[in-house]
Amino acid sequence: MAFMLSGKSRNNMVGIDPRLVRIAELAISITRVDFGIPTDGGLRTPEQQNMLFSKGASKLDGYNKKSKHQTGKALDFYAFVDGKASWEEEHLAMVAAAFLQAACMLGYKLQWGGLWATFKDMPHVELME
Repeated sequence: MAFMLSGKSRNNMVGIDPRLVRIAELAISITRVDFGIPTDGGLRTPEQQNMLFSKGASKLDGYNKKSKHQTGKALDFYAFVDGKASWEEEHLAMVAAAFLQAACMLGYKLQWGGLWATFKDMPHVELME
């Protein structure tokens, strides 16, 4: 089954590095699990990043320690299963696999937060410079 990014997900990627947008577009065409980009999943201001830091959802405060979301080099995603958003590790890992495969196919280096040793960030991918 082929999936497509919704208009809302596309809008949530405005300002993101074009390479990462291409990766997401290819990933949605090859994934086995549908996904979307949440409202704060793309480009972030320092204030937005700091709010996520304050909630414990990020280790980067947006001011002293900046996130790749602030430079457009990172995306967060959610799986979309049975008509609703899923944050289940199994679903997120399958979406991440599609992102990693798409990046490889396009010749870009991408890392997945689910593979980080200290702070696992399952719904996060970022370009490696």
